[in-house]
Amino acid sequence: MPFCTWAMLFLCASTSALRARAGGIRRAAIAGAPASSAPPSGPSMDEIVALCKARGFVFASSEIYNGFNGFYDYGPLGIELKRNIKDRWWRDFVHARDDMTGVDASIIANPKVWIASGHVDGFSDPMVDDRDTKRRYRADQLWYGDALDAASGAVLGRVCVAESDDVERDAAELAARHFRAVPGFSGTVRRPLALASVASASPDAADTMPPPGDPGRPGALTRPRAFNLMFETRVGAAADDAATAYLRPETAQGIFVNFKNVAATQRGFRLPYGVAQIGKAFRNEITPRNFIFRSREFEQMEIEYFVDG
Repeated sequence: MPFCTWAMLFLCASTSALRARAGGIRRAAIAGAPASSAPPSGPSMDEIVALCKARGFVFASSEIYNGFNGFYDYGPLGIELKRNIKDRWWRDFVHARDDMTGVDASIIANPKVWIASGHVDGFSDPMVDDRDTKRRYRADQLWYGDALDAASGAVLGRVCVAESDDVERDAAELAARHFRAVPGFSGTVRRPLALASVASASPDAADTMPPPGDPGRPGALTRPRAFNLMFETRVGAAADDAATAYLRPETAQGIFVNFKNVAATQRGFRLPYGVAQIGKAFRNEITPRNFIFRSREFEQMEIEYFVDG
C-alpha cells in the first residue's frame, strides 16, 4: 500500500536507531526455526517515548485523565516537525511535477464506498479473547507450540506466548518454569520449539489453547474470529442501520472516487497522472503498540498514480 504514516517519518527523523524497531517485531519462523537472539540496537521504546515527551514532541492523548490507548497528541516541536515534513513532501511530489495534483477528501464517505472497496467485509484482523480475564489479543501476534522434554522427548504441555524480540526463547523459558513440577521432567526443554501462529491453529488446537504466559489454563482462549478495524459511527438523527457510516481507515478511496472529477477539471489532463492526498485515517487496532508506530488515529501521505492499461 503506497502510504507513509507520520509516526514512522517522525521517529525515523528523530533517531537512526529506530529503523530496526519500526520495521516490526521479529517473529519466529514456522516449523520451529528460532528467532535471532541478538538484542535490538539503540535506545528502548520506553526511552524514546520519554524523550519525545520531555522535548515536547509527542504526548499521550488525554494524559491528565490517564491517557487513551492508541491516541497521541503532538506538542510544540512535534507539530512543527510534522508541518515541515508535510510541506516538503507536497512541494517535492506535487508542486514540482506536471503530472500530479492533490485532493482533500472527507473523512466520512458514503458507506457504499467501503462496501465496494471490500473494507466492510474484509478489513479485519483475527482476534481471540481470554474467557476468564476478558482480555483481547490479535491472534496473529500470539505463538503456540508443544514443549518437549529434552531428555525423553515426552510432551510436557502446550505453551502460548505473545510476539516479542524472540518468541522461541520466551516459549522455552515459560515451559521450563511452568512444567518443572511435571514428574520425570529433566529440567530442560528441547530447543528449538516448533511454534505456529494462533491465527492458523486448527479448530482442535484452538479449543485447547492456553492464554499467553499461562499454560495452566488450556482452552481459556476463544477461537480466532474476524474483527473489523473500521471505526463505526452514525450520521444524522436516526440510530438505525441506514445511518451507519465509518471513519476512513485509509486515504486511497477518497482519491479513487474523485478520479473522474479530477480528470474532468484539470486542464491538459492525460494519463499517466497522479493524485496525492495528506490526511487523517483511523483504525480500531485490537492491540495498539510501539508508540505512534501502531496507533488508532494517524496521518497518511499517499499518491495514487494512474496509467493507461
